[in-house]
Amino acid sequence: QVRVVESGGESVQAGGSLRLSCAASGRVFSIYGMGWFRQAPGKEREFVAAVTSRGGRTAYAEFAEGRFTISNDNAKKTSDLQMNSLKPEDTAVYYCALTGSLLRLRLPETYNYWGRGTQVTVSS
Repeated sequence: QVRVVESGGESVQAGGSLRLSCAASGRVFSIYGMGWFRQAPGKEREFVAAVTSRGGRTAYAEFAEGRFTISNDNAKKTSDLQMNSLKPEDTAVYYCALTGSLLRLRLPETYNYWGRGTQVTVSS
């Protein structure tokens, strides 16, 4: 069984920064990608960023480019999402997910394992 746990979400003011962390445990063999998604109230879950375990290839949503940075540690099976210059529209529950695929990392259906999410609230 694979367990995925996110942490680091909290309330911040616009312009502030947060660092979210994700830790995977259990039988995480053949996990080649870790991704972050978010879901705001009344909206669909959307892709934020992803990183591959081999080669460290990264992908970002347009809104995340230049403000968010994803990183990972293959040995520890962890991923961090550094978020800077936060805006009120970044308010959402942020989810970490794992996939055994190197393709289609922007699609939630690609991912096999999900955490329960961590709340990020950005006030103006």
